[in-house]
This record gives sequence, structure tokens and C-alpha cells, in this order.
Amino acid sequence: MRLTTSSARRTAAAAATAAALIGLTACGTGSQPGSGGEGEAPELSEEAVTLRVTWWGGDSRHPLTQEAIEAFEAKHPNIDVVGEFADWGGYWDKLATQTAGGNAPDVIQMDELYLASYADRGALYDLEQTSQLDTAALDPNILDLGRSNGTLYGMPISTTAFGILVNTDLLDELGLTLPDTTTWTWDDLSAFAEEISETSDGEIVGISPLNNGYSLQLWARQHGEALFSDGGVSISPETLAAYFQQALDWTKSGAAASASHQAELAGASIDQSDFSTRKQALLFSQITQIPAYEAATGGATLEPVKIPTEDANEADYSYLKPGMYWSVSSTSEHPAEAALFVDFMVNDPEAGHILQTDRGIPSNAAVRDAIVAGLEPGQQRAADFVAAEEAYIGEAPEITPNGASELDKLIARYLQDVLFESQTPDEAAGAFIAELDSAIGSANQ
Repeated sequence: MRLTTSSARRTAAAAATAAALIGLTACGTGSQPGSGGEGEAPELSEEAVTLRVTWWGGDSRHPLTQEAIEAFEAKHPNIDVVGEFADWGGYWDKLATQTAGGNAPDVIQMDELYLASYADRGALYDLEQTSQLDTAALDPNILDLGRSNGTLYGMPISTTAFGILVNTDLLDELGLTLPDTTTWTWDDLSAFAEEISETSDGEIVGISPLNNGYSLQLWARQHGEALFSDGGVSISPETLAAYFQQALDWTKSGAAASASHQAELAGASIDQSDFSTRKQALLFSQITQIPAYEAATGGATLEPVKIPTEDANEADYSYLKPGMYWSVSSTSEHPAEAALFVDFMVNDPEAGHILQTDRGIPSNAAVRDAIVAGLEPGQQRAADFVAAEEAYIGEAPEITPNGASELDKLIARYLQDVLFESQTPDEAAGAFIAELDSAIGSANQ
């Protein structure tokens, strides 16, 4: 899988952000300002309150978020919400600096890659200390993905599932029929991807390799393992080597593009990807990106299907990944009002109708059901896929631990070494695990 636009931005920003995160070490929750004393839930103020709320995103996200903010303020006239926003890279640099300086916004849009890094340094508020945030509507397996060391520091805003997008228009042109994707195996996918390349005389490749943290989590779970356990790396070298070996096999067989071509397009925008330019028929992707790829392909018919397994999807290996979270700063002077804002943004259908799927499929199933009829067809297919995937989810995996925020970057780097055969899959697996373990250890000294 070639990195999507958002994944590419994450990879590019990780190194710069890692340095800034060092400054968070001195941060602490202190006495949790506004809590009314240890063990007591914070209370809403009747006085005028100003909340600073920060988020990242594209140009379309800002007016939608502002509209939701205004709807919240209409319900709570004494609360004035001041929005701050930036693109992905600038967002994390600024947030790290603000947090280290004790000037973090009250409400923070948070990503899974960084949740533990901020939480474990005491920079985030325990959301279960508040009575203003209702968590009951979220599936526990989704809610638990907002926890670090058992404490809820991030309220999942949205969920997405991982699957394969199929350009059925291309398959029709080639006269090919997709195998039964409810029971297909990795061997079935490999054979079909090769058939696509052969039928098109190499003009269209079948697929590109798995290459990010979400896919590696699922790969580990399909093999009865976990990527992370007890705050450290737990995937076995053998299972990780098989992940790299599959990528190498596809590249050599022609099921995927050549190593040089994959390297050339690494980090390319969605519009520049082979999938969008009709040079690739299948794509591993977060399913919520259907609308983006539909637009990039010029309106191609894209069908989302499950990734293969070796057991016809008998084991509950899957999980729904939060697209992002709302967190509250541990230094906020108004944690009750901040929690109330988070509750509105996640649980209130009015906010759901405003925001739609801008931040992904709503994590609150009732909100999702309330808005699905008004979604565009691509958004509806994504929502339906996520809803269907709920039947297959297992227990929530551990989130990316403190020190492992460069996970996607490491996967991409070692994968490239394997594809260019500067390392064998076994060598890359051993070196990858050692490097990631070392990064986690250094961050938690």
C-alpha cells in the first residue's frame, strides 16, 4: 500500500515532532486544575468561560468545525470557544511547544500515534474524572483505544476500518471477476493481483504492499499476536518477516509495481497515486477514504472489501481504529466545560449533522445512524462497511506506546530495504524490532 496523503504527512512530520516532544518531559498533571480537589469531579461554572480548542485539517474542516462550535455556544451562552488550527506538520510542532510551555489549548484534537506520548508525560486530563462527558454510547472496544495505561485520555471522535478498495470499472475493462472476498485467502489475493498485471500486459498492476501501522496491527492479530503488549513491541520476528516477505513476493511476481517505481511514488498525493491514475486496480486503504479516491479517480466505481485471511474470517482479528480523538489538557482551568464540549462534538446529533464524516465515521453509532441517510454514496458505502465490520472486531489492541510515534516511518524505511534487497525479510524484521524497542525504551527512561 502506498502511503495515503494523510499517512505521508504523518511520516514527514514524525521526526520533527519527536524532538519537540522531549520538552514535554517536565509536564505534569499537578492537581488537575478546576477539579475541586483530588477525587472530586469538576463542576460547570456559571461565570463566563473561554475555551481554546485546537485541531488540524484541510480547508473544508475549519468552517464545519466553526459551525459546530457556534451550535455548542448557542446551547451554552456563557462559554466562548476560540478555535485554533493548522496543517498536520505545523500542528504537532506548535502543540509540543505550547504544552512544554504550559500554554496548551483546553481541548486538543489528538492522534493515536501521539496519544500515549502526551498522556504518559502527564499532559492530558483523565476524562473519566468528569461527569460532563458521557462515554456509554461507545463500544468498549472503541473506547478502550482512547486509553493509555488504563486511563481514558482520548475520546474517539470517529472510527474507520481497514480494507481493500476495488476499482470495479478497471476489472470490467479487463474482463476479470473479483474472487469471493468473504472467504478469500492471501494466496487468493496474490494470484488475482498477478492475473490483473498479466491480463493488462503490465499496464495495470494488481495491488501495492501493506505498509503502515494499522495494517501491521491487523497482520499480527491474524497470526494470533499483537504488535504491542505491556508498552513494548510484541510481534514476533517470524510474523514481521512474513509481512515483509509478502511485499517482496508481490514486487517480484509483478502483482505490485517494481521497487524503483514504488520508491518513486512513496509519499505521493492521492491524485498522483497509481490507483488514482488507473494504473492499479486494488488498494489497501482506510475505508473512509472512499470519497477522496472517488474524486481522484474521476468518479470510478470503488467497492470496499475485506482484507484476506487464512481462516475465512473466523477469528475476531479486526478492530475499528479511531480516526482521531478529542483530549483535554491537564493544565486546563476549565476541565468541566472542556469535557462538555467534547461530549457535544461526539454525542450530539446536531454536531453530527454539521460535521458529517469530515473527521471519519462517527464513533457514536446513534449519531452515525442519524446522519447516514444524508451522506453521499461513497460516504454511505464507507459507513456501511464500518458498521458491518463491527461483527468481526475483537478486543482493542494496545495503542502506539510512548516512543513509537515514528512507527509508519520505520515500516516504510525497512520495507524499502527489503524491496531493494539490501536486507532480507528476516534481517529487516530483527533490526526493525530492535530499533523500535530502543526508541520506546529511550522515551520511557
